[in-house]
Amino acid sequence: MFEKVLIAEDHQTTSISVKQILAELRIQNCDYAYYCDEALTRIRNEQASGQAYELLITDLSFGPGSHSQILTGGAALIAAARQVQPDLKILVFSIENKPIVIERLFDELKINGYVGKGREDALELRQAVENIAKGRRHIPAGLRHAVKQINAHDFSEIDLTIVRLISEGKSQKQISAYFTENAIKPSSLSTIEKRLALMREAYGFSNNEQLIVYCRETGLA
Repeated sequence: MFEKVLIAEDHQTTSISVKQILAELRIQNCDYAYYCDEALTRIRNEQASGQAYELLITDLSFGPGSHSQILTGGAALIAAARQVQPDLKILVFSIENKPIVIERLFDELKINGYVGKGREDALELRQAVENIAKGRRHIPAGLRHAVKQINAHDFSEIDLTIVRLISEGKSQKQISAYFTENAIKPSSLSTIEKRLALMREAYGFSNNEQLIVYCRETGLA
């Protein structure tokens, strides 16, 4: 089990709750940081002193403070922490619920676990810490299912642009014209129609409105 943990969270009550959960796991050496810059400074200082943190538990969203901050969010903190201490284990504890956003945290920032804030989050947070301590990644079952659904269709940049423009109220003819004007190829109307049909078919949607709602909910649009 971990011996030294840093909690980066801008709500004091949440930090205290997390510390209580860690205490149940017999982890007593916990520090708090209410700002991302403060958390990174602590990580640097402890790493330099030879008493590095083993686990960082961080939120993604941090409210503005009384002083300007260089790092304004958890994703930026994670990236910076990885530069200072590549072997640091990182657990995200956040209200963020868009599968595509969370998937990118695993794929791009190489986090070790994610727990969503909500009902029964205390139990899952405990399980996540235990899993990470054993060298496992903690990916919630619901997230695995959602990511599988997202991967039912391999969205290209063109697909995402089409969905975005449709969601902005542009017609398929207008999208074709936009592609032509901006040298995006292929730009024909038939291509736009085919790409939309493929996306709808992959998820069993009968119209573009359903596709747009899905993409917004998952963070794709």
